[in-house]
Amino acid sequence: MTSGLLILAKRAEIAAQFSRLFEQRQIDKYYLAIGSKKPKKKQGTIVGDMERSRRSSWKLVNSKNNPAVTQFFSAAAQSGERLFLCKPLSGKTHQIRVALKSIGSPIKGDAIYNVSDDADRGYLHAYALRFELCGELFQFRCDPRASDLGEKWQAAEVSDAIDKWSQPWELAWPKK
Repeated sequence: MTSGLLILAKRAEIAAQFSRLFEQRQIDKYYLAIGSKKPKKKQGTIVGDMERSRRSSWKLVNSKNNPAVTQFFSAAAQSGERLFLCKPLSGKTHQIRVALKSIGSPIKGDAIYNVSDDADRGYLHAYALRFELCGELFQFRCDPRASDLGEKWQAAEVSDAIDKWSQPWELAWPKK
């Protein structure tokens, strides 16, 4: 369901460092998604515990014992759809998919959380990573427009927003 960046380590000691960075939430992750409807809110933070639901899915609940936390910005996309730039602050299974569904804009092509949608693919993309390793700052981006990753990434409105979000770590994200 998700395209984009992936971290792989060639050596065990570097893999262990990456594990620690993820565990300590010191890797900034940014995802692009195209939602199927206008959301309840256009930007902000989605917070809540996640519980198992039906058919391999999860749902967001109001409690906050061990919450999934997702910050996001959004922009208009084609015909009532919405482009999202998401920054998950926790690492829960299906977190972004559940968060966007909870605000009324399930991801296009998501066979679990947007069953009736007939998009050509799932529109969730691991867009950018930023982290420090061995004293060096690393920043990576993978633009979904550069490959054949689905027709919706090519829409003019989507492309304009992706251009504005080309340095996602420099945006005015809420303080953690």
